[in-house]
Amino acid sequence: MAGTGSSMLYSLLLFIIILSLQEMYRGKLASSELFTILGGFTSSLLFVVLLTFIGNYQETIGIKTGWGAVIFAEAVALIAASTVHRVCITTCFLFSAGLLYEINKLSGMTLSKSESKTRRH
Repeated sequence: MAGTGSSMLYSLLLFIIILSLQEMYRGKLASSELFTILGGFTSSLLFVVLLTFIGNYQETIGIKTGWGAVIFAEAVALIAASTVHRVCITTCFLFSAGLLYEINKLSGMTLSKSESKTRRH
């Protein structure tokens, strides 16, 4: 498993790469309905990697991650989506909500597994 520092670096690099590719191909992403939905999905990926970066950064400096990080990451993703097409904003928000739900579910499962291991020892 990747450490906090390497995960923070990889998520920042992924954020830069995804944002750069999205801006390079924003004309193509705005050209049809299917590509517009894809543009919203790529913006929601920006949300996930930025949230990962913020969470790892806050863990490194010892601050507990809260809803402020989620709101900030979502705002950045929605602004990036708005540079492509107006519909991308809506699809980005919907995809981000779904991804956040899945991340929360995965986090809960991981936390319950780690708590059960500490109880045994």
